[in-house]
Amino acid sequence: MNDADVSKQIQQMVRFIRQEAEEKANEISVSAEEEFNIEKLQLVEAEKKKIRQEYEKKEKQVEIRKKIEYSMQLNASRIKVLQAQDDVVNSMKELASKELLNVSHDHLHHHHHVYKKLLKDLIVQSLVRLKEPAVLLRCRKNDVHLVESVLDSAKEEYASKVNVHPPEIFIDNVHLPPAPSHHNAHGPFCSGGVVLASRDGKIVFENTLDARLDVAFRKKLPEAMGIYKKYSTYRFSVLPSWPGRRRLFL
Repeated sequence: MNDADVSKQIQQMVRFIRQEAEEKANEISVSAEEEFNIEKLQLVEAEKKKIRQEYEKKEKQVEIRKKIEYSMQLNASRIKVLQAQDDVVNSMKELASKELLNVSHDHLHHHHHVYKKLLKDLIVQSLVRLKEPAVLLRCRKNDVHLVESVLDSAKEEYASKVNVHPPEIFIDNVHLPPAPSHHNAHGPFCSGGVVLASRDGKIVFENTLDARLDVAFRKKLPEAMGIYKKYSTYRFSVLPSWPGRRRLFL
């Protein structure tokens, strides 16, 4: 083999090695690019997932804030409605209380017989509820003379109703508070009526005009306010305390 043949063969071997190297380099390049693309895709997907999670988190926070704001607005609206209803109720109660004063003030004028008869009826009703042979009666100081004038007829009517002997009724020297006035705007008051108790003071029946108004109001308030379910119970504290008492209500 001459030098030309050797040189030719060497050149062929070099071309073959170069071709293999190029092919190998190309394979490495393709593989590296594929791995890069896969890793890049994974990173992109991971970032996308992170962004989605952040967005969902913020979306939930916004939704929670909206619900809280809505709940606060709803509660504020309910409070306004309840306050408006309460104002109406208070106004109605105040108007009714003023009308009560007209009833008990009648005895100072020419219609005193109306209040006098009412006192007698209240006494009879109280006796029926207590069913005691002897009772203690409290009234306003201004009403003492009217109460004394109807006691006998009230005892007889009660005895006839329940078929018992007429009870003993003792007028207490402790009186119920007077009618409300500008001089006593915030103190205890009584618009009229009576309070009867057993002699030991353990059973008390409050039959004042204020107590009856309270009962009537509680019964009629749902009807007056429609579907007004939450209404306040109003009760005037006009009764001096009897230790260990048990109070009867209308």
